[in-house]
Amino acid sequence: MLKRILIVLLVLAILALAAYAVGHSYYNQQLQPLNPHAVDDYHLIEIPPGADAAAISELLHSEGLIRNQQIFQLYARLQGLGHRFIAGTYKLSPSLSLVQIAEKLASGDVYTDTIWFTIPEGFTVKEIALRLEEKGLVESSAFLDFARRPSAGILESFPFLQEVTDPQIEYRLEGYLFPDTYEVSSESSVEEIVALMLRRLEQIVTAADQQRIAELNSNLHEILTIAAMVEREARVAHERPLIAGVIYNRLEIGMLLQIDATIQYALGETKEFLTFKDLEIESPFNTYRYTGLPPGPIAAPGAASIAAALYPEASDYFFYNYKYDSSGEHFFSHTLKEHLANVARAEANLP
Repeated sequence: MLKRILIVLLVLAILALAAYAVGHSYYNQQLQPLNPHAVDDYHLIEIPPGADAAAISELLHSEGLIRNQQIFQLYARLQGLGHRFIAGTYKLSPSLSLVQIAEKLASGDVYTDTIWFTIPEGFTVKEIALRLEEKGLVESSAFLDFARRPSAGILESFPFLQEVTDPQIEYRLEGYLFPDTYEVSSESSVEEIVALMLRRLEQIVTAADQQRIAELNSNLHEILTIAAMVEREARVAHERPLIAGVIYNRLEIGMLLQIDATIQYALGETKEFLTFKDLEIESPFNTYRYTGLPPGPIAAPGAASIAAALYPEASDYFFYNYKYDSSGEHFFSHTLKEHLANVARAEANLP
């Protein structure tokens, strides 16, 4: 009799284990993505305030995002998520597992419509404003107004802007909005976009760079001013430090910088060939008329140009001129006589 009872209990135990194994396998299977390959198939799902696991599971199942409503509710109960789901719009895909979907809803990982934009190196504030307007983010006029007079919050958050004090500078943010690719919310304000770009500049200019600026007895404003001229003058990367070196050489002896890019900035347009009349324009940015650095940056320099301004290549060059060939390079000269000869060589390359 006892033997028969033991056999019955053993059979029941085996059946229970088999049932558990089948149930556990089924449960795990129901947690898997409906379609692991549908990585580009996204659904925007609105979870209303106060929705419980039952209502959410019904919504997710009707949208083809989970396999089983009851399993979702069971998982939510086992994980204590029943009252932790956060209302909002979510971007979900059938390639996500039930667990991943539940975690998104519980963490409040809501979807926000974002826009990517790229600011090329050497863009001016005006060009940045137009690019942002093209992307539908801001009105260019509003952005330029902010660039002229940044908010007190921006000035407090980024103290280096306090170095920008020259009243001859029209846009206080000129040269400080770091050129890069950014992702922002479509609802971002001008101040939020500006803060993002200024924070990027803070990341680029490291503590070691700050130490180097101190070694040069300079400040960030002057370094960005030099870097911006390098950015607009250099056409090939390896010449950036050499062009920066020419700028430093001229500054050291009080020689006019005669940077064509500063004339173009004063004119408000980029011209391949400047006229003698262009060189006479009355502007503090006219480095053909005024010695020393211009009042501020003429564009947004990239990391390579900032590095060139921090670590210029030593040389005894005082002149350079574009070769007008396919190389994108310049002739560099020690003396005015050599420079004039190189100008003639460059002009021979013109069509």
